[in-house]
Amino acid sequence: MVNSKENSIRGYISGINGSLINVKGIENHARLYDLIKISNHNILGEVIQIYNNHLVAQCYESTMNLKLKEEVISLNEPLSMELAPGLLAHVFDGIQRPLENTFLRFKDGKLNRGIEYDPLSREKKWHFVPQKKLNEKIDSGDIIGTVQETSIIEHKILAPPNAHGTLSYIAEEGEFTIIDEIYRLKYDGKERSFCMLQKWPVNKKRPFKKRISPTEPLLTGIRAIDLMFPIAKGGTIAIPGGFGTGKTVIQECIAMYCNADIIIYVGCGEPGNEVAHVLEQFSKNVDYKHKKPLIERVVLITNTSNMPVSAREASLFSGVTIAEYYRDMGYNVAVLADSTSRWAESLREISSLLEEMPAEEAFPAYLPSKISSFYERAGVVETLGKSFSNIERKGSLTIIGTISPPAGNFNEPVIASTKRVVQGILALDPRLAYLKHYPAIDWLNSYSNYPEYILKWWKERDVKLIGIDLDWYECRNQVNEILSKENDFKQFTQLIGEDELLETQKLELFIAKLIRNSFLIQNAYSEIDKFTDYKKLLVLIKLILLIYKEGKELLKKGYIFTENRSNEVIKNVLKINNSIPNEEFDQIEKLKTKFLTDSLKILFPDKKKR
Repeated sequence: MVNSKENSIRGYISGINGSLINVKGIENHARLYDLIKISNHNILGEVIQIYNNHLVAQCYESTMNLKLKEEVISLNEPLSMELAPGLLAHVFDGIQRPLENTFLRFKDGKLNRGIEYDPLSREKKWHFVPQKKLNEKIDSGDIIGTVQETSIIEHKILAPPNAHGTLSYIAEEGEFTIIDEIYRLKYDGKERSFCMLQKWPVNKKRPFKKRISPTEPLLTGIRAIDLMFPIAKGGTIAIPGGFGTGKTVIQECIAMYCNADIIIYVGCGEPGNEVAHVLEQFSKNVDYKHKKPLIERVVLITNTSNMPVSAREASLFSGVTIAEYYRDMGYNVAVLADSTSRWAESLREISSLLEEMPAEEAFPAYLPSKISSFYERAGVVETLGKSFSNIERKGSLTIIGTISPPAGNFNEPVIASTKRVVQGILALDPRLAYLKHYPAIDWLNSYSNYPEYILKWWKERDVKLIGIDLDWYECRNQVNEILSKENDFKQFTQLIGEDELLETQKLELFIAKLIRNSFLIQNAYSEIDKFTDYKKLLVLIKLILLIYKEGKELLKKGYIFTENRSNEVIKNVLKINNSIPNEEFDQIEKLKTKFLTDSLKILFPDKKKR
């Protein structure tokens, strides 16, 4: 990431303004987004403006005690990520310094300014298995060989973008560091040497062949999301919510139980205790699918407490660059950014220091384009290169960002700008959180544009329940209809009371209550209920809608609905949630007849005609 000092152009500090510095002497040589380094303190910065007699750079560390005329070196390259085996199961800061190494060095828990470590170890050896033979034609993105990075993830060594030629040398199977030569390509009489290590600028998208429409859901194990507001692999979702509404818990649950292959968790300006909690959870929890430590498929990127706000943007784009690298291997990757609001706040602060004309609430006028530049890197793509069997390879990158609006104001500019670019919103309601309704997803203000894209996937995996012929999409529509009717009835019942409602309306209100209290509520601390597989989800919602269907039939026959003991039905559904594991979902089918009969007896106890 840093060039040798001998070949670098030198300048000096001519002004200091918070985390920004003015530099003279290199303005005719540096490019926008190039890195600079303040020699005496080893502080890195990024060029953000260039004038005819100076340039402006934002520093990634504190500028305290800097002095005018101090030497500044132009590094002639943008901030880039090191991409190679060794990323997974590690924690980096926003400019990819390995925090584990710094912790071992500084026992007092502090992170001194100006420290410099290689992001990835140059000493550790990895077992390389070649997948190509001499004289084979190699194109960009082709898989040269593999390395078992963790017990869960096989790391594919890819030919870098713009690399092609004839394979003139490839190492035999064995142990190599990431900087050892493992293959050479010959093209136009010239031979290039390659190792496992690649570098890629964070502000540049990695290339791919073409973008593909999403067709598979990113299953989260959260019933409210998977049924009502599904996320597609390669999609974009934002989670706005005020303090205490459960944004971080939802992100953690998605990270632990979603069906993505790899998780990139970005703590963007989050408090240190929250990031420490996330790391602890990832380290001690077991991956649901592989029964291995979850951390083995996670990369954690976080701002450290002594990094100024300018490093928040670096954290987000560092995370998405690493995600694109694993996407190009053919993996499904999820980037969880917590939270994009703090990034937007940093843009506002930098814009203020630059004395730019402010837009709404003092945010810069380019806020929407900045947010768009982050989310637009999501998607399902056909990657460069081919798989082992010479078939086309595809991967996906899903971005899920949280937003922390001040005072829970959902009309503020960050949410408004984000809504223009994402395809779904999971709005968290503080009133639901206050009532201990978790996840506190507001079913009236949330939405997803992905149901039609993933409908075929759900149809192919439908679980039949005797007595009700609805698929996932139809269940979703019926639940939305019932909850919407409940909302329409609210003001009406406050005026005249529930006793004056029609029998069908009373039943609909009860079913809405049943859906809210026994399906949408989910206990993140219950070993069984914290994660719901899609098969169990389908059976549960169909069971509830079967009560609704049978209840309407009884009403048509003249029976009277009573809600006196309806809480017993809710408790019985909750027992199913908390007692039947996902892999034993067929047990619900066995309980169905007795459960349905008992529920109808409770709701229609006397079965007397009117």
